Amino acid sequence: MRIIQKLLVTTSCFAALITAPAMAQDSAPSDDAAASAGDAIVVTGSRIIRPNTAAAAPVTSITAETIKLQAAVNIEDVLNRLPQVAPDAQQNYQDSDGRQRIKLRNLGFERTLVLVDGKRLGTMNGLDLGMIPTALVKRTDVLTGGASAVYGSDAVAGVVNFVMDRDFTGIRLDGNYNFYVHQNTPGLISQVAQNYNFAQPARGLAVDGGRADIALTVGKKLLDDRLHLQAYVNYRQGDLVPYAARETSGCQLIQSVKDGPLSCTTSTYTRTGYVSPLSGPNSGSAYVNNPDGSRSFVPYSDALAANPYDGYSFQRNSHRWNAGGFAQFEISEAATLYTDAMWFRDKSVNLFPARVYSYTAIGDTPYIVKCNNPFMSAAQSQTICGTAAGSSTAVPIELRYRFSGVPDAEDTYINQGLRISSGIRGAFADGWSYDVGGVYARNKQNFTTAALDYSRLNRSLDTTLVNGVATCASGTADGCLPFDPFSANAATNNAALFNYLTQGTYGTTTTVNTLYQGVATVQGDLGKMGITSPFAEQGVAIAFSAEYREDKLESYADPVYRSFNGGSNANLGQHVWEGMTELQAPIIEHKPFAETLQFNGAFRLSKYNTNPKTFSTWKTELVWAPVRDITFRGSVNRAQRAPTVVEANQGANISYGRITTAYSDPCAPTIVSTTIDPNTGQQVPVYGAPQASREACRATGLADNLYGSATLLCPTDVGCTYRSGGFTVDPETAYTKTFGVVLRPRFLPGLTLSADRYLIDLNNSIGYNDYSYFSAGCAQTASDFFCKAFVRNADGTLFSNPSTNPTTGFIRQGTTNYYKSKAHGWDFQAQYTLGLGDRLGKLDFDFNGSLATLLGGQDSPILPVKDCSEGYFGDNCGQFIPKWSHTLRTTYTTADQKFQLSLNWRYLGPLTNTTNSADPALGGTAANARTTFYRISPYNYFDLAVNFRVNEIYSFRISANNLLDKDPPILANSYNYGLSRNNTLSARYDSLGRQVAVGATVKF
Repeated sequence: MRIIQKLLVTTSCFAALITAPAMAQDSAPSDDAAASAGDAIVVTGSRIIRPNTAAAAPVTSITAETIKLQAAVNIEDVLNRLPQVAPDAQQNYQDSDGRQRIKLRNLGFERTLVLVDGKRLGTMNGLDLGMIPTALVKRTDVLTGGASAVYGSDAVAGVVNFVMDRDFTGIRLDGNYNFYVHQNTPGLISQVAQNYNFAQPARGLAVDGGRADIALTVGKKLLDDRLHLQAYVNYRQGDLVPYAARETSGCQLIQSVKDGPLSCTTSTYTRTGYVSPLSGPNSGSAYVNNPDGSRSFVPYSDALAANPYDGYSFQRNSHRWNAGGFAQFEISEAATLYTDAMWFRDKSVNLFPARVYSYTAIGDTPYIVKCNNPFMSAAQSQTICGTAAGSSTAVPIELRYRFSGVPDAEDTYINQGLRISSGIRGAFADGWSYDVGGVYARNKQNFTTAALDYSRLNRSLDTTLVNGVATCASGTADGCLPFDPFSANAATNNAALFNYLTQGTYGTTTTVNTLYQGVATVQGDLGKMGITSPFAEQGVAIAFSAEYREDKLESYADPVYRSFNGGSNANLGQHVWEGMTELQAPIIEHKPFAETLQFNGAFRLSKYNTNPKTFSTWKTELVWAPVRDITFRGSVNRAQRAPTVVEANQGANISYGRITTAYSDPCAPTIVSTTIDPNTGQQVPVYGAPQASREACRATGLADNLYGSATLLCPTDVGCTYRSGGFTVDPETAYTKTFGVVLRPRFLPGLTLSADRYLIDLNNSIGYNDYSYFSAGCAQTASDFFCKAFVRNADGTLFSNPSTNPTTGFIRQGTTNYYKSKAHGWDFQAQYTLGLGDRLGKLDFDFNGSLATLLGGQDSPILPVKDCSEGYFGDNCGQFIPKWSHTLRTTYTTADQKFQLSLNWRYLGPLTNTTNSADPALGGTAANARTTFYRISPYNYFDLAVNFRVNEIYSFRISANNLLDKDPPILANSYNYGLSRNNTLSARYDSLGRQVAVGATVKF
C-alpha cells in the first residue's frame, strides 16, 4: 500500500507541475497513427505523435514474425544476433547472476536504456530482460546512438524499446521448445585431455539442453470496446548442459607460454584425496591416496589430478515464471486510464563440485589429525607423523577431497521482481493531448551459497574406534560423522557427511533495486494555431515533459552469510528532477527539390541530488528528401549517463588504507644503490633523482625546496596512505552523431535501402582507477588531471593517521570520471519484397549489416587511442566485435499465407589477437606476436525455419539454428578473453552446436 501511495503522490505532483495535461511518449508513425488518443501508439526516439514522419535516426525493428521464426525462448536469443549488439547470454555463463542485459555498440549494458512501450523497464543495476514475455512482443525497436534528451540518463549507446501487443482479444496459447543436436567428434581438447586421464564425452550425437517456453494470453474488450483487459502467464525452463557434455570443453585448455605446449587446468581436489603433512620429516610434501585403494600414499602428479571444471554449466539449469496484465479504460476522448503489471520469478544455479576445501580457503589454521586415526594405515601414519606414528599425538595437516556420487554444491540465484506502470492520457483541445503516469519497478535478488564448517571438519577427523566402528571422538550429539580422507574414493556416496560438514553454513545475501518514476507530457500540433511554415502543410509540433526518478538499492545478508563472507549492509539512493521540450518543425513539403525538409530538436535539464550541478542534454535532427525516392537524415546528440547509485556511493564514500606494495612518492628521491656507513658499518641507501620532474611535483602541491627530500619517502613499516572516495561523480557525456541516406526507388517497388554513419564519442567516462594510475600519470605528464589526486601534508608527505588527520597526507583513488570511449562505424539495412504472382506468393529479403571503423578509447591523456575496430580480441579490446557482421533473412510466403520457408545467413567477420595487431597501443609488437591461437576465421551460420498456418486457429513452426552444426572456434586461455573456461567465446559463437526448435500457436 505504501508503494502505491508513493506512486500516486509522485504522479499527482507531476500533474500539478503543468498547466495542461499531456500526451504520452508512446507514439509512433504507423497504420494506427490516426487512432484516438486513448490508444497506445509507440515510437522509439520521440515523444511526439506525428503520422508519416520519417525517422531522423536509424532504428532496427524486429517484428513478432521474426521472433516466431526463431522459436525463441528468451528475447536475448533474438537480440544477440543483431550486428549492433555485443552478445551476452547470462544463462549460458557459469559465474553470472542470471539477470540478462543488452549491450549496444560494445559500450556496456549500463549505457543501453531499456524501455517497455516508451517507459523504463527498471533500474540499471537491477535490470533483467528475462521478464519480457516473448509471445507478447509486437516488435522490438533498437535505436543506436544517443537519446538522452528524450528519455533521460543511460541512453548513450542507444535504446531498446519493447513494443507490446496490447490489442489482443480471445485466448492464445504459445509454446516453444528447443534443444541441441550436436555431433561430438574428438579433437584438440581430447588429445590434450588424454594426458591427464580426464573423461571425455563419447563420440557421437549429443541431444541435450532442452529449453521450454509456454505462454497463455487472454484478452477481452467490454463496454463497447472502451474497456480492454489482457493478461498473460509464461513459464520457462532450461536444462543443464555441463562442460563435460562437449568435446570442445572437455578441459580448460591452457598455454602458459606464448606458442608453447598445451596443457589442461588441473586440480588437487581429487576423488582419491590429497594429503600434505605440515610437520615431521615429510612436511610440505604432496601425496594422494593410491587409486588402488590400498591405503598407501603416492606422490601427487598431474597424472593423478582432477578436472576442476567438468561439472561447470555450459547452459545453466533455470526455471522462470512471468505473469502480468494490461488494462485500459477509455472514459472519453479526454481521459483514458491505463495500467500495466509485470511480475517474474527466476531461479538458476551455478554448480561446483562437493569438496572438502583446503584450510587456506576457510581460514589460516591447518586441520588437525591424530597419529592413531583408525583410518590411517601404519605406513600412512609414518609418512604423516614420523616418530609419533601410532600415538595420540595431534599434528597439523592439509587435506583436499572431492566427493564422488554426491550432488554438486549449488550457488543459487533467485531473482524476482514487479513492474507497475499506470496513468491517464487523452486529448484536451484541438491538436493537444497529454499523458500523466508513473512506473514502479522492484527487482530483488537472493544469492545463497554454502561454506565448509572448519570446526565440524576437525570433529569428523578426530575419530576413534567404538566397538570396532569408527566414531567421532566428540560423539554424535550434533550428528557428527567420521571422515576418512586416507583412502581413494572413501567419500563415495557420502552425501550425509557432506551435509554434516556444510550444515548451518548456507547463507543468503539480498539486493533490492527499486525505481520510482513519474512522467508528465503534453504535446500538441501548433499548426492548429496557425504556426506552420509557409512552405509546409504540417504545422510545428511540440512536446513538454517533466519527470522525477528515484533509484534505490538496498543490500543486506543474514548472519550466516556475514560470518563466512563478511561485508556490510547498504542502503543507497539517488533521485533526479528533469524537464524536457521537443520540437518537430516541417520547413518545406512537396516542393521541387524538397519533398520533405524537417528540423527536429529536443533539450533536457537534469538536477541530481548527488551532484551540485545542473546538467543538460540536447539533440538536433534534420531530414531532407529532395524527391520521394531519396531521404537524407542526420542527427547530433549530447547524451549523458548519470552514475548509478552504486557508482555515486563509491565515489562519495570515503575510506583509507595503506599502500603495502612497493610504492614510492614520485617526488621522493629514488634509491639507486646502497653503501656502507663508515661510522656504523650499516648499509645505507644512495639516493638519486626523483621519478617526477620538479614541474610535476609542483603540480601535486609540493614546495620546490622539498623536491627530492628523503622525508617524502613512504615509511617502510606502514607505507603511504591512500584514500578511496571523496569524489563527486559527474554524468559521463557522449556526443553521438548519425548521418545517413534512405532509398525507396519508385521504379523498384518494395525496396528500401539505408546506410548510416554513426559516431559515438564518450567523454569523462565513469570508472575506477587506483592510486598508481594517478601517480604514474602525474609523473609522466604533470597534468592536473592526474596531479590533483595528491593531497599532501604541510611537510609534503603522503602518510598520516586518518583518525587524527583525515584531510591531508594521502593520494586519492576510486570511482570517478576519467577519460574517453569511442564507437564509430556504418550501419546498412535493406528490405525488399518480390512478388511472384497471385498464385506463387512472395519473397521477402531483410538485410542488416554493421561495419566498425573505430572501436575503443583512451584511458588517459598520456596513452594513445586504442582502436579495436579491425576485429581484435584480447588485452585492451574487451568484447569481441568483428570488423564486419551481418544477417540476411530470405523468406518465402505462399499466396494464401499458410506456409513460410525462411533462411537466415549470419556472418561474423574474422577476429585477430591484439598481440598480432601490429599496433603498439594494443600490445601488437613483434615480441608479442603469436603463431598459435591468434586468429579466428570468419564464421557463417545458417538458420532454417518453416512455419505452417494450418487454419485461423492453429499454426506450427520448426527451425534449426546453426543448421550445419558448426563447431565454435577453439581458444586457449579462454578465461582471459571471455571469462569462460570452455575454450571459446561462448557469447559470440553458437557454442553448443545445432539448435532445433519447434513451436506452436493455438488461438480461440
